[in-house]
Amino acid sequence: MPHTRELFDTMTARAGLSSDVLANAVDTLQECEEVVTACAMGMLGEQDALDMAPAISRDLDCADVVGTTRRVLTRGSGPDISLISAQLEACLLACERSYALCSQHAAHHAHCQMCAEVTRRCADMCRQILGALHR
Repeated sequence: MPHTRELFDTMTARAGLSSDVLANAVDTLQECEEVVTACAMGMLGEQDALDMAPAISRDLDCADVVGTTRRVLTRGSGPDISLISAQLEACLLACERSYALCSQHAAHHAHCQMCAEVTRRCADMCRQILGALHR
């Protein structure tokens, strides 16, 4: 979203993170949620969809966790750093698990390649924010 940072500039509860950091995180999470959902649907349409069932399930789990993380960060949740940290850790795990399976299919399916790339970026973003929160 082009105005994400401007939105965060208007809010007072930001979990101790700058508007730029939060905006980047929310935008990354939004992209990840969209891509993993599309990847799951792409895998459902493949001839080997049954073999891809574990990856489809992980993508759908990842989309749900990432979406929840995006909403928690958007709210800011005030000073409750423990809740934000726990949600980011869940998001990191979901992205890593989705990446692990989609990266195995990336050579054969463009949607899996895109999914592997975005889940890696999202996991990296979660690690960075967790590091910033716990300094």
